[in-house]
Amino acid sequence: MTDQTPPDPTSTPSMEPDVARPSAPAPAPVPAAPAAPVAPAPAPAAPTSWTPPASAAGGTAARPTGITILAVLAALGGILGLFAGFVVFVGGTVLFGAAGGLLGLAVLAFAALSIAFAYGAWSMLPWAWPLGVVIAAGNIVLAIVYVLGGASVASEIINIVLWGVVLYYLNQPGIRSLFGR
Repeated sequence: MTDQTPPDPTSTPSMEPDVARPSAPAPAPVPAAPAAPVAPAPAPAAPTSWTPPASAAGGTAARPTGITILAVLAALGGILGLFAGFVVFVGGTVLFGAAGGLLGLAVLAFAALSIAFAYGAWSMLPWAWPLGVVIAAGNIVLAIVYVLGGASVASEIINIVLWGVVLYYLNQPGIRSLFGR
């Protein structure tokens, strides 16, 4: 009679010849389960915050049309302001002395800031956003000072509204984020 116990896998094989050890039958293959229908993957959740689109050029955000318009208008206003500031500086100094010269220098400085904003907005540089906000707020304050000084109220109200729209536009979350704010 032969021993029906399976051999111990941890034991070392004996030197005896395999005489009458039957081998265990091979297990029958397990049939594969039928393939279940695959449900479509759920759609990704909609983003809850706005992210600026990346441009194909350098991975930075594309410049919106509104910023392009502001940059062009600021550049034109700055160039005209440089000419006006030079005229006011020269003419004011001749006609009004030092006070006229200081007014001309102030106009020149404001024109230079407008040109700087135009460059920064066109290039989407982070420092352009606060400069644009300061320029817009400064123009609103200047319009109020003009009204208090006796200027036409109607023209200055238009000025205040236009610069208020610029200030509102620059403070939109999407625009602020384009400038890294």
